[in-house]
Amino acid sequence: MSNSQASDHLPDFDLITYYSENCHSILCKISPWTKLMGLIAIIAILTIIQSIELLIALYLFVVVLYWQSDLPLRKLSDWYLLPILFVLSLVIILMWNEPGVPLFSLRLPWLSLTLTDKGLLLPIRLLLKALIPITSSLLLLMTTRYAHLSAMIYRIFPSPLDQIFLMSYRFLFITLDMVNSMIRAFKSRGGGIIRSIGRQSQVFAEIFALVFIRSYDRAERVNKALESRGYSGKYIAATEIQQMRPLEYIILLVLFFTVAYLLLFYSSSV
Repeated sequence: MSNSQASDHLPDFDLITYYSENCHSILCKISPWTKLMGLIAIIAILTIIQSIELLIALYLFVVVLYWQSDLPLRKLSDWYLLPILFVLSLVIILMWNEPGVPLFSLRLPWLSLTLTDKGLLLPIRLLLKALIPITSSLLLLMTTRYAHLSAMIYRIFPSPLDQIFLMSYRFLFITLDMVNSMIRAFKSRGGGIIRSIGRQSQVFAEIFALVFIRSYDRAERVNKALESRGYSGKYIAATEIQQMRPLEYIILLVLFFTVAYLLLFYSSSV
């Protein structure tokens, strides 16, 4: 983790970039196009299947790939905290009154809540559906060099969307460093002591408003600096991307045949 990181539970983009530029595992040698289409296939499978067993198997498969790529499992578990809290905050409301076998009932004067077997499995299903794409996306980012990612973005998205993606990634580091420095300055002046939730929320809102204003000013300066160096609104990524090998074509065919099979035969039975 970089020293500028405010929390262990926020993705450290410096660390992600370090692994992507210094990766030597088998997955790092695979064509970026194969990994991108594999990610799309995994997301497509997630939208089709509802079985807990299949979701667990898919999650274990992705985690094993992550582990075999020599990526940090400890950091992955730290980065899971925020999506887990987000999912659980929604599931607390959604898990009640689901169709299924009743397990527990809570009757209030104005409301009746029933917890069923399917409602009890809902948190597990939603957690798996959240963690699988997060892990898969991190796997793609941490095993693909930025030059290859930028070249793929340049070839996939039309202008100016490609410029927006490329510039956002490049200057995301600067913005995060700005946020972290402000939070550290805030804490060094006693801001870490919570006197009231309302006051604390107001202070953090002021911090992020200040970050937005400074980011806008910096964007203006960066744009003028780019124009002075000949930038005309178009960035050409000339990096050559590794072509897919025959084995990679076979793997992708298996993945997309799996998606087609699930879409034709499995989705109708869910």
